[in-house]
Amino acid sequence: MASIACTPPAPAPGDAAGLRERARGTLLGLAVGDALGAPAENLKPSEIRARWGRITGYVTEKPCGTDDTEYAIFSGLLLARHGSALTPAHVEAAWHEWIADRAEGPFRGAGFSERGTLENLRRGLAAPISAQHRHAWSDGLAMRAAPFGVFAAGRPAEAARLVAIDGLVSHEGEGIYGGQAVAAGVAAAMAGASPAVAIASALAVVPEDSWTARSLRRAVAVAHRGERAVRSAVVIGGYPWTDLAPEAVALAFGAYAAADGDFREAVLTAVNMGRDADTTAAVAGALSGATQGISAIPPDWAAAIGPARGRCLPSMAGHHVLDVAELLVPEEGGKWGAGVVLPDFLPDRAQRIPVGAGNPGHQDSEPVS
Repeated sequence: MASIACTPPAPAPGDAAGLRERARGTLLGLAVGDALGAPAENLKPSEIRARWGRITGYVTEKPCGTDDTEYAIFSGLLLARHGSALTPAHVEAAWHEWIADRAEGPFRGAGFSERGTLENLRRGLAAPISAQHRHAWSDGLAMRAAPFGVFAAGRPAEAARLVAIDGLVSHEGEGIYGGQAVAAGVAAAMAGASPAVAIASALAVVPEDSWTARSLRRAVAVAHRGERAVRSAVVIGGYPWTDLAPEAVALAFGAYAAADGDFREAVLTAVNMGRDADTTAAVAGALSGATQGISAIPPDWAAAIGPARGRCLPSMAGHHVLDVAELLVPEEGGKWGAGVVLPDFLPDRAQRIPVGAGNPGHQDSEPVS
């Protein structure tokens, strides 16, 4: 598989409209998957069936995304400002300004990896030491990795490099690999790659003998047999944590492979497998949304997604994933760099950090005021 991904597809020149449709499909697909999967989080398939039968749509009156969507918005806005010049200092500054140095919402920073990161940052620890906590292997980076694939469409290796920079603040090891696999898979799909090539691109950017790679290979190998086979191939029976990056990422890619990239089937397969269902469905939704574009998302599912409510990250309230998608897709001359002014999006501290050189199409600029 890895040899296929050595020459990833590149977006066709002048295909900005097609990229935009895939970008919108990716991030809206993430939010839809998150909202569909949230009620099934931490449940077994038998518990899901007992409550709802097979989930085929929203099971709550007011569906909405969770920390998965809000953290994806967080990373997307930061990436829109710094592009390929992103550094750990930019990421760390944003964590402080947007989260650690503010009052938190009801979710209080969200998952275990986020809690550990925030505690370390508040103690004065900097990256990569801030990622040294008991849950650095979680899927917290994978859930916010899709924007990097949108930004680096057709460049899986670049998507993997950038998401690893983001992850240095909060994750290590398998937690980083999970984020890289998702970012690379989305980057390939954004350029029109088939599900098989997107999966190969994901495997190509993580160590072959890593837990993430082994789990991902097992999941896609049995995907043709359906969700029960995928779940059995990946989940460790009796293990209490459901947010393991190697497990969640493998379940998401398994659902994507089982559905052959079909949005509806990929997301519902992920949801009905339970475990960390909001994250697995969000990742499956991002991958299949990148593959098929926004038109593949059922209109009633899409209509339920509004601006983020800020329940986890109050600073993200009011931002919509579709606005972030627009920021990450270049128009003529590019949407990044000196021409981008996002005063409501960026923390003051991140605005003051020099952007630096080295980003193609990115010019050094004065801080945004």
